[in-house]
Amino acid sequence: MQNHTTDLLKEDLYNQFILQKNYFKKEGIETIEERKLNLFKLKELINENLEEIIDAINADYGTRSRHETILAEIVTANDDIKNSIKKLKKWTKVQKRHVDHLLYLGAKNYVIPQPLGVIGIIVPWNFPINLMFSQLSAVFAAGNMAMVKMSENSRNLAKLLIKLVPNYFKQEKLIILDETGNIGIYFSQIPFDHLIFTGSSATGRKVMTAAAQNLTPVTLELGGKSPAVIDPEYPIQKAVERIMFVKQLNAGQICTNVDYLFLHESKVTQFIDHSLTWVQEHVPNIHSESYTSIIDDKSFKRLVDCLEDAKDKGAQIITLNQQEPDPISRKFPLTLVLKSNDTMDIDTRETFGPILMIKTYQNPNEVVDYIVNRDRPLAFR
Repeated sequence: MQNHTTDLLKEDLYNQFILQKNYFKKEGIETIEERKLNLFKLKELINENLEEIIDAINADYGTRSRHETILAEIVTANDDIKNSIKKLKKWTKVQKRHVDHLLYLGAKNYVIPQPLGVIGIIVPWNFPINLMFSQLSAVFAAGNMAMVKMSENSRNLAKLLIKLVPNYFKQEKLIILDETGNIGIYFSQIPFDHLIFTGSSATGRKVMTAAAQNLTPVTLELGGKSPAVIDPEYPIQKAVERIMFVKQLNAGQICTNVDYLFLHESKVTQFIDHSLTWVQEHVPNIHSESYTSIIDDKSFKRLVDCLEDAKDKGAQIITLNQQEPDPISRKFPLTLVLKSNDTMDIDTRETFGPILMIKTYQNPNEVVDYIVNRDRPLAFR
């Protein structure tokens, strides 16, 4: 039996949904100008509070590179909103469709873009501004209302946005919710007109299960083990520069990051040598303010345990920064793992950190067989 506090929590979430749903029905379909105004307000919300947002994200991480926040969050979110404003008129146009069936000879078909209503958005912690505002950009361009639930690892940012959003939007249009415990499950049980989730496959299954009770349409953007393959003829130094840059970006905490790499066996030594040189030139000190921390103690321990498990089972570990993981700052060095196998955790679960597993091949068919016999990756390079 649920306690009184839990019942109130669920009731409050549902009442907020009903408030937005009724507002959507009462106000009717927004005009193009009204939608543009909301999109401009999103930009104002970001840019008028830029420093506070950067500081809040930094506090959530422990250390989050300011340059990464600006590049991967602020710039991309602004660009996405700008693109929505530019293409809004085209997106809202009625579209003609051909009618080919003899049964409907003489009929005319049209696709009429219409808003759905109230959209639920579950935002992860790794790029909270980017993933929140890019999705809100689409939601508002379509003329919808939005309820946004943030991650438990984004408490400082959530607190800030909860304070700021009412200065730009009515709660009938947009509300931000902090994750204070169990809200994620109750949020997924709300009968949204559409639900958007970004995060792990395990949590995605729970979200879809909860949403299925209301037949709520769900968009899932999930992580996974994304590979990269280097052709024997491709310049190794260029490959190292590109791969190492993205592995150190956000301390590797990116769902489309390179999880493991396939190298021709004749190129392994070159790759390691170039990697050591690149890291010493670009990331010589993991304790720099420009190097991002692992998000929390649990994630840090998972990475440490992953390497210990691999080492105990025969893998070769190469620490490129030549510095040890620091549990206080949660700074984790760029690390290569060679000679791994399916008995190791690193082979079977997403790394989501600055660890790169290297596998070798002689024949390209070995690469194809390995990848197609595993879960479909989110990205492939």
